[in-house]
Amino acid sequence: MSNLTNQQIVLKSRPVGEPKETDFALVETPVPELGEGEILSRTIYLSLDPYMRGLISESKSYTANLELNSVMVGGTVSQVIKSNDPQFQAGDFVLSANGWQTYGISKSENLRKLDPNQTPLSYNLGVLGMPGHTAYSALLDIGQPKAGETVVISAASGAVGSVAGQIAKIKGSRVVGIVGSDEKRDFVVQELGFDAGINRKTQELSSALKEAAPNGIDVYFDNTAGEILEAVLQQINLGAKIALVGLISEYNAVHPPAGPNLRPLLIKRALIKGFLVRDYQHQQEDCLRDVSQWLKEGKLKYREDVVVGLENAPRAFIGLLRGENFGKLIVRVSDDPTAFPT
Repeated sequence: MSNLTNQQIVLKSRPVGEPKETDFALVETPVPELGEGEILSRTIYLSLDPYMRGLISESKSYTANLELNSVMVGGTVSQVIKSNDPQFQAGDFVLSANGWQTYGISKSENLRKLDPNQTPLSYNLGVLGMPGHTAYSALLDIGQPKAGETVVISAASGAVGSVAGQIAKIKGSRVVGIVGSDEKRDFVVQELGFDAGINRKTQELSSALKEAAPNGIDVYFDNTAGEILEAVLQQINLGAKIALVGLISEYNAVHPPAGPNLRPLLIKRALIKGFLVRDYQHQQEDCLRDVSQWLKEGKLKYREDVVVGLENAPRAFIGLLRGENFGKLIVRVSDDPTAFPT
């Protein structure tokens, strides 16, 4: 396989504040020969997710920081090109972690075989992948929404928030979505069935929350922290539960932001719990079963924001951190042989 050339996006410098395109570089390297038990696959889709920002900073996170000049990490859907493992054959489609590159070499324990006849391949990076699993487990394990309760979701039109809000509706809750544009507000209400939407950029949060959640807030699914969390805390109910899933408002901060007033957590005896999806691998099969069924029944809708070309990944990632994407952000690195022509 030495005649194949691999394109890779590597980290050239650690961003200070918002990442720049010059913090990344596109390089070309030869694809090495496969070793025993190794599998070579071609990347079709690459997932871009907010957690990647923490991996390229100098600050310690819940996992090791990416070394300079290393290939950017990321979940991928790929097709096997050559295999030295009898469990996988050329032509198989797999969920992998090849990162930001056109080819990847893996071991079988790091791959999951995919059936392209069940759902579009790209769904395995979104609603049936890590974002969907995050929404499912964080909401149901920490939030535990009940019929008649009010659930508030920040970044509600994104890959995680949109699924979490719809699951809360399936459970019978009143759902309020906080988003960053009128278009996204209309989407979560009119398309996803949320009961109310708030545009955080044009509406004053406290008054908008009082109007959208007149009976207070029982569950808050937090993708953002920051000023949204501060506004929500002032209106939580007794025994409220908060799933702290993301801190996207802080990811590009040069200095740690001032924290919100946590006094309401004490007064209302509320539960706030941090969430990492890797702690919930035991629920993955339950998530795949339930979410797949809800998709088939039309109870859950899903939207993707697809960028074409590996070279455009850095620009798309920067836009993700600004909230410019609309739906699950993925990069189509190469042609999908299972997709219908458009």
